[in-house]
Amino acid sequence: MVFTYTPLEDIPAVFSDLQKTFRTGKTKPIAYRKEQLAQVAWMLRDHQQEWADALKADLGRPSLEADFLEINPAISEAKDAYDNVEKWSKTEKARWDMTWSVMKPQIRKEPKGVVLIITPFNFPVHLTITHVSSAIAAGNCVVIKPSELCPAVSELYAELVPKYLDSETVRVVNGDVPVVSKLLEFPWDHIVYVGSGRVAKIVAAAAAKHLTPLTTELGGKSPVFIDPNTDFELAAKRVLWGKLANAGQVCVAPDYVLIPRDAQDRFVEEVKKVYASFYPEGDPSKSDSFSRIITEAHTARIKKLIDESKGTVVFGGEANVQEKYVAPTLLKDVTLDDSTMQEEIFGPVLPIVPVEDVNEAINIVNDREHALCLYVFSNDPKYKAKVFDNTQSGGAIANETIIHVGATGLPFGGIGPSGCKTASVLKQSTIKLIILYTAGYLSGKYGFDILTHHRCTLDNPRWVDTVLMKGRYPPYTEKSTSFLKKMTNVTMPPRFGKAASKRWGLWLVFTLLGIVTAVLIKRQTA
Repeated sequence: MVFTYTPLEDIPAVFSDLQKTFRTGKTKPIAYRKEQLAQVAWMLRDHQQEWADALKADLGRPSLEADFLEINPAISEAKDAYDNVEKWSKTEKARWDMTWSVMKPQIRKEPKGVVLIITPFNFPVHLTITHVSSAIAAGNCVVIKPSELCPAVSELYAELVPKYLDSETVRVVNGDVPVVSKLLEFPWDHIVYVGSGRVAKIVAAAAAKHLTPLTTELGGKSPVFIDPNTDFELAAKRVLWGKLANAGQVCVAPDYVLIPRDAQDRFVEEVKKVYASFYPEGDPSKSDSFSRIITEAHTARIKKLIDESKGTVVFGGEANVQEKYVAPTLLKDVTLDDSTMQEEIFGPVLPIVPVEDVNEAINIVNDREHALCLYVFSNDPKYKAKVFDNTQSGGAIANETIIHVGATGLPFGGIGPSGCKTASVLKQSTIKLIILYTAGYLSGKYGFDILTHHRCTLDNPRWVDTVLMKGRYPPYTEKSTSFLKKMTNVTMPPRFGKAASKRWGLWLVFTLLGIVTAVLIKRQTA
């Protein structure tokens, strides 16, 4: 098929036009946001088969996976935002505080402006629509940059977005590296990037030049802890399915298994049984239930990991670069210096790393970069708590794999290298990139909050100067200083080992004084 790139000379106008639209306030009314969110959902539903066909063309995606892992979760994200945007957008009152309450401290939920969303090839519908829904719900204008590795899906965005969404507020830009480079020249109000850590560093450096907030979701090697006393049949089925969905090209796919050495063979036998039940014909390359790798280059990379592995191949191991096919592969007796343990596999290869016990497994995970997700299979609450309490990861999931991404109401995102919201600062004197990491979440209300400016407001009435803060103006006197000190005095926490002091009397006096004074002044000014 012919994949039409957006001309580079058109990109400045795209940015400028969206900026102008945003400044008109068009995207701010809740009714407008809901209309656009409804259109997002209907864009997917009306053309569900076309989206599934595009996913099949780009990724060899089975129809069930297209619906279950991509299209329906994406519709759910748009519908969730539609149902809740009014509640999410309401101005909030700050928590009550005696000193500030009369000034009506509030938090306004305002859109950030024009948001650039750069999405990946592995889930080009779900991981695009999720972020687009958050951005629209927050009242922003949006530029969608789909992955050029999915030409069929990207062409469908270019065709359908202008038909369903307002082109004055949402635009699609298609292209490869030069197009992305051009996009990154502009001072966006927020950038969302989902993809590899290597490219994320480039995006972060570009964002830093304009001090643009950046949210990333990057993946990493997500470990699986297997309790030797758990249900091995269930664990094998769910782990293998999570690893083989989309041929392993899932940012939260189980990347490797950690299991006590004396339980490894028992678990391997269960995985072999599950594998045989998944592909009874014995050849996944001929199955309609197994995807393909996105490009020949990615296929060659995964093949090299298998070829250089010193682990024992239990099943699989074959790869055909021209056909973009890598067989489901199980490796056992894998060591930490193995080729498959040096990078995120992002393919249908599952290494099993035998360990002495859960403590060694925890140490292995903690010695590596934080993963986007961590999985534990156990029926023992203490075992699960031990792993969760002593490790860090974006998500922590017990007795399941990958489906948590679509769970309504849960935050989805990484920590540190697996994904973050960054405040990027480029120190011009040393050309040194400094990135401050905080949590970055990209679904539901959490995605809405990331793409919303939480703006503080106060409205201080005139009578406050007369009664409570008159002494703040010069000339400063001993009397005014003493009064203000009492008004603003902070109740200290108790020193360690001592009981907290109680100041209910003073609190009550000031509260009553404030109420009585307010009533009297309002009567005088009425």
